[in-house]
Formats: sequence, C-alpha cells, structure tokens
Amino acid sequence: MTDERMDERLWAALERLPRGAGIVFRHYSLAPAERRALFKRVAAIAARRRLVLIRAGAGPLGQREAGTHGRGRRSVRGLRTWPAHNRREVIAGIRAGADLILISPIFATQSHPGARPLSRVRALMLAQRASVPVIALGGVDRKRGKALIAAGFYGWASIDAWL
Repeated sequence: MTDERMDERLWAALERLPRGAGIVFRHYSLAPAERRALFKRVAAIAARRRLVLIRAGAGPLGQREAGTHGRGRRSVRGLRTWPAHNRREVIAGIRAGADLILISPIFATQSHPGARPLSRVRALMLAQRASVPVIALGGVDRKRGKALIAAGFYGWASIDAWL
C-alpha cells in the first residue's frame, strides 16, 4: 500500500518487495496530473520487477494497471481488491466480485490513528468465512505477516513495514 507518508522512501520500498508482490497505489491527495506522473514512475518499477500494480481511487492512471482497489459495483478490468473492516463489508466484497479482500485494521496502525483494531482472532474469523483469498492489513509487519499467513490469510499488506 502506498501513501504520501512514504515520500522518497517509496522507491527503496518498491525495490525491497519480493517478486510477484502487489502494490496498491493510493496517493489520494495529489493533484490528478501529479498522481498520474507518480503512478507512471511506480508502474515502470513494477514492470521491471514483475510486481502487480493495482490502482486505488477513481479514474484510470495508466495502461499498466493490473486492476483496482475499492468499493462499489463498477465494472473493472483485471484484478479487483476490496477493503473490509467487518463481516458485512467482506460479504459485500464477495457479492461485488472482488478477487481479494483486504481486512483491516488488524492491529493498531499509524495510517489510521485512533481506529479500533479488529484483533488477530476476529480478523481470522472473517478471513475463514470468506470464499476468496484474504489479505491482512493494518499494523502488520514481517513477523506478524508470517504468523497470519500460517493461520490462514493469503498474504499481508502494509505501509509502515516497508519504511
């Protein structure tokens, strides 16, 4: 997951991602032209490193989008990831045709200060009831990510762990 807090550290983080990993490109606060330009730079790295690049937010940003991240019943090409914070949102994502569900926040996270974490147990209960692969998000680092995968999550995502 990318966001503005990464600043220039974004480039090193992209280089550290394992091949085949995914990037959910956010950077919502940028002006449209600036956001497209940054997406283009990220897309070039993603192509070179064989990373999957998903766009979050409205409006296409470039030809190298492998899919989109977000809610809504819109028709999209490629992979579709869906954010969920509770059972109702997991079910909505499945009904909307999501390929992956990102459940969050599992632990306390700096990107959503004050948000009440689900807890590992509650998040696992949501993941086990989903009929599509589920990604753990929110306060997840490498150690927690490995434990969550061992417990049944498909994978994990983070912002701060890459910084």
